[in-house]
Amino acid sequence: MRKGFRQSMAWLHAWSGLVVGWVLFAVFVTGTASYYRAEISRWMRPELSDDRSFGPAEMAASAERGLAYLQAHAGEARSWSIALPRPEMPLLDLFWRTAPGRPAGHVLLDPETGAPALLRETRGGDFLYRFHFELSMAPLWGRWVVGLCAMVMLVALISGIVTHRRIFADIFTFRRDKSAQRGWLDAHNVTGVLALPFHLMITYTGLVTLSLMYMPWGVNTAYRGESQRFFAEAGQITAPRAPAGLPGTLAPVGPMVREAMATIHEPLERISFVNPKDANATVIAVFEEPPGLSHEHPQIAFDGATGTVLEVRAGGLRPAAKTFTTMVGLHEAKFAGPALRILFFLCGLGGCAMVATGLILWTVARLPKSGQARPLGVRIVQVLNVGTIAGLPGAIAGYFLANRLLPVGLPDRIDWEIRSFFAVWLLLACVALLRPPGRVWPELLRAVAGLFVAVALADGVRALAQRLDGGAAPGTLVLAFDGVMLLLAGLHLFAAHKVARYDGSARRRSPAMAGTPLLPAE
Repeated sequence: MRKGFRQSMAWLHAWSGLVVGWVLFAVFVTGTASYYRAEISRWMRPELSDDRSFGPAEMAASAERGLAYLQAHAGEARSWSIALPRPEMPLLDLFWRTAPGRPAGHVLLDPETGAPALLRETRGGDFLYRFHFELSMAPLWGRWVVGLCAMVMLVALISGIVTHRRIFADIFTFRRDKSAQRGWLDAHNVTGVLALPFHLMITYTGLVTLSLMYMPWGVNTAYRGESQRFFAEAGQITAPRAPAGLPGTLAPVGPMVREAMATIHEPLERISFVNPKDANATVIAVFEEPPGLSHEHPQIAFDGATGTVLEVRAGGLRPAAKTFTTMVGLHEAKFAGPALRILFFLCGLGGCAMVATGLILWTVARLPKSGQARPLGVRIVQVLNVGTIAGLPGAIAGYFLANRLLPVGLPDRIDWEIRSFFAVWLLLACVALLRPPGRVWPELLRAVAGLFVAVALADGVRALAQRLDGGAAPGTLVLAFDGVMLLLAGLHLFAAHKVARYDGSARRRSPAMAGTPLLPAE
């Protein structure tokens, strides 16, 4: 029998969501956490002192100290970058690149002394942020995988809109007590429809942020591979200068910092040095984006040898570039104040729930009748569901816990934190494979709740030891973070209590559910 258009869209919605669902869940979870990337990074560096303010004189002096370190330790690098101290990160963050293909250099310095900062090494929230669009793979491959999954996500969203005739009624429909299957169906519909504008926006703008990587042919053809010239003509960066091929000496960077801060009144974010040993060296002061949707950074370019201003870029983007930067700004939500950021965060959690309920519904709809063996495909999807939906939050908790438990001076500490993330995830996935389907959900959810409680306890022990040694009391951010850990633990315990009521056995669906591709807890 021929299927109608809506039935075809339902098939497309179900299978497209399944094929990329596990990757999308990881992208949604880590992307949602990245809305508080700076706060996560600060919590993972408890040795940092309280927030400090830095005026032009302090910024200029710290930039001079950072430049002195780079000249002494990275003299052969082709580019340097100094991220200047700011209230949420009161350190100098130095970065340099040598030859293509060779590892980049990175160090954190005390802005008052110029010495390496005495604090634990960690990627902080940057690890979750980059995992969101690179999956800890090689950057090029990871971004392609995430981009392809985002394209399929867009297909799933549009086909889901077509499938649901009563899309607005679904916002107010949640029949939890009518049947388990109906409850899961309505949960998927509510989480999908309630934040539908957000889901469409975040998926589309996520694709736009990497559009030049996915479709580079226009720029490559028009600019013959000179992408920097394209960005300069679009108004996004200052015009690049070719190296002179002659040795040169940099002028003091302090006066450039003071002049830049007097010219543009946004917070100064970083100082970049291009070809620092060349006579045509360029020093670029990059500022934080001004308030608004557009994700554009004002810039001032200085002649590195003389310190004179070469170019000021503050607004004036071409229409296409303005549209692009607005899309990026929407996706990253850096414009959002505290209340709007909470709303974005809640919508992101809704996206996580939408993907998770969709994955569970696919398997339960295909459970065999009582007494029949589970098909291998259904069993594989069940294991992947449990290992991803319960395993990934547990892995994040393990990452935070490793930050508190690993010795501060451990060699390669950053790598060990990341290994802890994947080790916990792999362990929970193995449990999902070995335990019976009817028991694994509550067991793993309780285990994840325990990990989040352990994070709060480990930080509490650290804070208590710090107080006994005469240190400062925990700040508001630390207390808020620990409170969120306990809240997440409570949510996982609540979920474990709910799914424990179901034994995971196959149940015959009611006549009202015949032909409906949905399902309850496994």
